[in-house]
Amino acid sequence: MISSYSELINATEDEYEPQRLLFVFCRAELPDDASAAEKAAFERGEGGALTPVICVDKSPQEVSEFSVLVEESQSTGQPWDVVFVAAMSGRGGTPPSSDEAQQPMTMMVESIRLGHVSHYLPLDKSGSAINLG
Repeated sequence: MISSYSELINATEDEYEPQRLLFVFCRAELPDDASAAEKAAFERGEGGALTPVICVDKSPQEVSEFSVLVEESQSTGQPWDVVFVAAMSGRGGTPPSSDEAQQPMTMMVESIRLGHVSHYLPLDKSGSAINLG
């Protein structure tokens, strides 16, 4: 079980084939029709819906430190609360290209929109894995 971004990077180095990482940054939002109880829970940092606001794919070498990823995300001006990460394996010693990552990235964004996040690693702003259950 991976519990931090640094553990994720270390795990990619242990893989037989080179990896490409997919990142979907999400902002927690409260639906317009939220009840008073849902609003109170949201103010305590619970509940709400996760809305994808930024998605990007990178090689592990490009973002070996979580701070690099955070700085890049901040340059977009889009605030976020959680980033979901998935990895793609290359073939024959060749890492997946950014073009090859586009369809899986689109599927990942749609999956997150639908609330299906169990296949992804959720990280907080410090790079620690979080439990969304």
